[in-house]
Amino acid sequence: MTDKDPIQPESKKDPASVVNLREPREKEDAREEVDPDEEGVTFEVVEGEIEGGKKVRRRGVYLLPNLFTTGALFSGFYAIVAAMNGLFETAAIAIFISMIFDGLDGRVARMTNTQSEFGAQYDSLSDCISFGIAPALVAYAWSLSSLGKVGWMVAFVYAACAALRLARFNVQIDVADKRYFTGLPSPSAAAVVAGMVWLGTSLEIEGGGGAVATMAAVITAFAAVMMVSNVRYNSFKELDFKGRVPFFVILVVVLAIAVIFSYPAGVLWGIFLIYALSGPLTSFRKPQS
Repeated sequence: MTDKDPIQPESKKDPASVVNLREPREKEDAREEVDPDEEGVTFEVVEGEIEGGKKVRRRGVYLLPNLFTTGALFSGFYAIVAAMNGLFETAAIAIFISMIFDGLDGRVARMTNTQSEFGAQYDSLSDCISFGIAPALVAYAWSLSSLGKVGWMVAFVYAACAALRLARFNVQIDVADKRYFTGLPSPSAAAVVAGMVWLGTSLEIEGGGGAVATMAAVITAFAAVMMVSNVRYNSFKELDFKGRVPFFVILVVVLAIAVIFSYPAGVLWGIFLIYALSGPLTSFRKPQS
């Protein structure tokens, strides 16, 4: 007879040990979902999206809407360069062109279903430069520099208020009333400041004069304060551009375009200045009514 090894009793697994063994594996899987697979230097964007109730990882960015955002960023940057070279009218026009690109990127993203968190963040940073830094530097180079320390302080306050306005908009986007903007939108504030420079240049007004510089500082500071205020501005998002309208509406639009192109500097500045004043004027009238 050969000796047989004694049968070992089956060991019972501790449930706690099973859990402890699973936890490191689950954490490792979670890290694999977040970290890129490639090692070393890469030029890649990895973004999480919800698909079928699960969060999946997508590589790359949507090209079309980000092209418009890049156009807005370039226009704002070019405005700064033009102002440094004394081309103030060109700088002001570049800011208005940036507004056109900024108005198109979001609409294009929604129309083509290419919205993304990357696009939203890129658009916000572009707005901070095009409608915060660029108008402040253009106004400073044209007029505010003649006021010394007061001039650059006003320019900085405007740039800071534009950044604060954009940050507040980003955190309140899910809870804000879509019919109104809280505070003057940064593109409208930029239009007030850039339109002032454009109008002054077209009228051949020297921005370095004492009275002109003071007025420029007041207008720039007003636009800055309105951006961070809680004054409500109509967003005009309730307007339906897809439905049918009476024929005379087309005639009014054609007339408005003709008036704007007849004297763009004065007309555009007047339109955005009235819009900037409409918020506080409406707020003051509400308690009385």
